[in-house]
Amino acid sequence: MEKIKEIMSILERLYPEAKTALKYENPFQLLIATILSAQTTDERVNKVTPSLFKKFKTPSEFASVDVEEIEKEIKSINFYRNKAKNIKKISEILVKEFNGKVPDKMEELIKLPGVARKTANVVLSQAFGKAEGIVVDTHVKRVSQRLGLTENTDAEKIEKDLMKLIPKENWIDFPYRLILFGRNICKAKNPDCKNCPLYKICPTKGKVK
Repeated sequence: MEKIKEIMSILERLYPEAKTALKYENPFQLLIATILSAQTTDERVNKVTPSLFKKFKTPSEFASVDVEEIEKEIKSINFYRNKAKNIKKISEILVKEFNGKVPDKMEELIKLPGVARKTANVVLSQAFGKAEGIVVDTHVKRVSQRLGLTENTDAEKIEKDLMKLIPKENWIDFPYRLILFGRNICKAKNPDCKNCPLYKICPTKGKVK
């Protein structure tokens, strides 16, 4: 499909080094940071995680503290109570079932509390370099719809549509390029259509306010 090749080529030129904006030092930190990032900006998460990971370094340390201790550290994050509960439960499971290590398989990751395919894809692609799917966040969802790459609204259906269109070797980089494009140009409100390098091939150009 010529259109998808052109989109991929333009985005690659625009954002050659696309990757997650979350700061982390190991797969466990990335898993926690990604859970915290749901309905919260990466920028906000990056302000919270340095002190969180300084206080609690391993799954066993997270598992051994009261959930209120975790809550205190992440209070400025949306839905912090629920996320704290999931982080503690995940840590307990990692200690009991995975020897304190984050699993590197989709089917094992999505069994963890609060971990859906988006979170699992972030961890697999960024921490382990594995392409088992495509990250679909709010930016990927919006931009994919505007570019006519999907008509679906459900994240998993959008992911399936993208997996059919995008060659597997691009599954890791492509969504992060879309995310940067969505943050910088194809914004939710007032997209910058006049400076958009994809304007000519965009089916919704000029129709989005």
